[in-house]
Amino acid sequence: MDGQSMKKKDIHQNEVLCEPFRIKVIEKIQLPNIDQRIKILQKAFYSAFYIDSKDVYIDMLTDSGTGAMSDEQWAALMKGDEAYVRSRNFLDFETSVQEVTTYPYIIPTHQGRAAENILMELLVNPGDHLISNTFFDTTRAHVQNQKAIPLDLIVDDLWDFKTPKPFKGNFDLAKLQAALERYHENVPFILITILNNLACSSPVSMANIRAVRELANKYNKLVFFDACRFAENAYFIKTREPGYQDKSIQDIAHEIFSYGDGCYMSAKKDAIVNIGGFIALKDETLARRCQELLVLYEGFPTYGGLARRDLGAIAVGLHEGLDEAYLKFRTGQVAYLAELLEQEGITVSKPAGGSGVFVDVSSIYPHLSEDKFPGIALACDVYIEGGIRIAAIPFHLNCVDPGSGDLVKRNFEFARFASPRRVYTQSHLDYVANAMRRVKANATKNKGYRLTYAPEVLEHFFAKFEPL
Repeated sequence: MDGQSMKKKDIHQNEVLCEPFRIKVIEKIQLPNIDQRIKILQKAFYSAFYIDSKDVYIDMLTDSGTGAMSDEQWAALMKGDEAYVRSRNFLDFETSVQEVTTYPYIIPTHQGRAAENILMELLVNPGDHLISNTFFDTTRAHVQNQKAIPLDLIVDDLWDFKTPKPFKGNFDLAKLQAALERYHENVPFILITILNNLACSSPVSMANIRAVRELANKYNKLVFFDACRFAENAYFIKTREPGYQDKSIQDIAHEIFSYGDGCYMSAKKDAIVNIGGFIALKDETLARRCQELLVLYEGFPTYGGLARRDLGAIAVGLHEGLDEAYLKFRTGQVAYLAELLEQEGITVSKPAGGSGVFVDVSSIYPHLSEDKFPGIALACDVYIEGGIRIAAIPFHLNCVDPGSGDLVKRNFEFARFASPRRVYTQSHLDYVANAMRRVKANATKNKGYRLTYAPEVLEHFFAKFEPL
């Protein structure tokens, strides 16, 4: 047995990949033949967002709302109390969120972007500069919808795929200091995204969170968390940051939230549900204002646009998402796929993060310039090779020069192989790696794509392409 085969055998024996659950329900999937896949891709304007789910064999487009719920969560759904006001499910939900976050005022929403919409409308004004380690797509769109400017003050480690850095999601504190010094009069709050999904789903260290809070105090600024993957962030703090190895995931989460004034969350990630979210706050006055907008946009403050049974599923899922055995499996599964892709000569961000594997598309398509959309080339090729759907999007970031505070625009292009929670097994990941081997072998044949349509808001959801 050669060294390469031995390495793969060792990975297959990794105990982390042994699922800490039994599979009770299955969903049938079917792989269209290659001629069908080519026609499907043409009909979908060469965009993953126009491909029908029935035509996808392995779906790694997103980890949002795509997880498999547990028997306890399904039981909670069956016990739904659909009372319009203060149902039993809301009381369970409220208690669960308070236990996990320590914040007293809880506002349910139908998903994370609804929470973003409410907070941005209340706190952000035209001309403001909103600061984050990075804004993901809907968050950025909500900031821009308020005619404000998002500042992505991420560490430069983001652009270095090859060098392992444990906390690539961190704020660059020098950039944060420069931005606060220059723009503080127009900064409504600081947003810490945990995990930092755009930064290759990398975590933010506790030391970095603490330092951000200290700078926020210096300039009298509120701090909020985008907490949709807070449990994964807490797990990485436990396993990567000195001093936290003996602490529970819940205790680490409590310390994280202690440095904030509140958070919002898409429960479709770490609460492992298909729909739902919330805002959690320390300040009662702000909470009441959020509830007033909630009634206008979403529904009564004790259901927030959700069926009450969904609140019950979130109440259960929030605690399941904190389970260390589950988190060890989930992050181990992502690391497994990253290792397989790296063995095929594909550059991935290291160490692997939480939501999925992030691939440097230039390592596969060095012959394609940015204007030929190498990410779209990869998304199309991997669908043709294996019926696999992924997201591959160039993001335009507003960075800050740490010396002057001047705005510096930078692009970050990647492909994300997102990992739905409790859905795929090791053999599915092996299948993905085998398809990617074929993609890389034939990559030079791809001549790239041109953009034929894109709107101004959330363009990647609606963009259409054609091959060159």
